[in-house]
Amino acid sequence: MSVLRAVVTGASSGIGAATVRALRAAGWDVVGVARREDRLRELEAETGASVFVADLTKQVDVDRLRDHLAATGGVHALVNNAGGAKGLDTVEASEIDDWAWMFEVNVLALKRVTSALLPLLRRGAVERGVADIVNITSIAGHTAYAGGGGYNAAKFAAHALTEVLRLELNGEPLRVIEVAPGMVRTDEFALVRFGGDRARADAVYEGVPDPLVAEDIAGVVVDAVLKPRHVDLDLIVVKPVAQAAPYRVAKGDLMVRSETTR
Repeated sequence: MSVLRAVVTGASSGIGAATVRALRAAGWDVVGVARREDRLRELEAETGASVFVADLTKQVDVDRLRDHLAATGGVHALVNNAGGAKGLDTVEASEIDDWAWMFEVNVLALKRVTSALLPLLRRGAVERGVADIVNITSIAGHTAYAGGGGYNAAKFAAHALTEVLRLELNGEPLRVIEVAPGMVRTDEFALVRFGGDRARADAVYEGVPDPLVAEDIAGVVVDAVLKPRHVDLDLIVVKPVAQAAPYRVAKGDLMVRSETTR
C-alpha cells in the first residue's frame, strides 16, 4: 500500500493548519484545503503537504476537489474542520445572514465534502482495512448557551449529521469520529465571530488559565486515526481544565479549595 493520505478542510489556519502539521509529522501525505491560497502555499512550503484552493460552500469547487483527489492517489482519512461562528446576539436580535453563513460552512459544506469523498474513502478502506471521517464540531453542538443560537443550531446539526452518518455506514470499515472542542484559543475564531474586533476577541480568553490551542486538537485527531482499525472513538469532547461548560469558565489561577470552602 502507498503512504496514507488525509484530506483536511479549513487548513489555512487554526486547528486545520495544526492538523496538517501533525499528520505530516506522523508520516501521512496530506492535502490541505481552504479558500486562501497564500496561507495554503505557506503551509505547503513549511510542511511538504499538498494544497488545494476551494470554497466548500460551492458544489463546483467540491467536485473539482473530488476529481483532483481521484486523479492523484488514495484517500484514507477526511478531517472536516472548516467552520466558524458569527455574532453573539440573542435569537431575536441576531442577523439571519449570520445564521445562513454558519449553516453553510458548518453543516452544508460538511455534507457536500463527505458525500463527494465517500467513494474515495471506501477505496481507501479496501487498501488500509479502515478509513476515517473525522468531524470537528464543538461543545456548542452538545450544550446550548445564551447568545450562541445560530452557532449552537449549526453545531447541533453537525453533531446530528455525524451520528446519522455513523448509523448509515454501519457494516462498512469506515470510522466516523466526532471531536468536540471547548475553548480553543486560535488566531481567528473569536476574531471572525466578532467581525474583526480584536479587543472583543481577546477578552474571551482574558484571565482564563491555559485555554486549549490548535495543536491540542490536532493531537487528538492524529491519535484517533492511528488507533487499531477495530477501535472507533465515536465522540471525543476536549475542554481545558478551566472550562466546565460553554458558559462556565474559571478565571485566574486554578487552586485546590481548602476544607472550609468546599
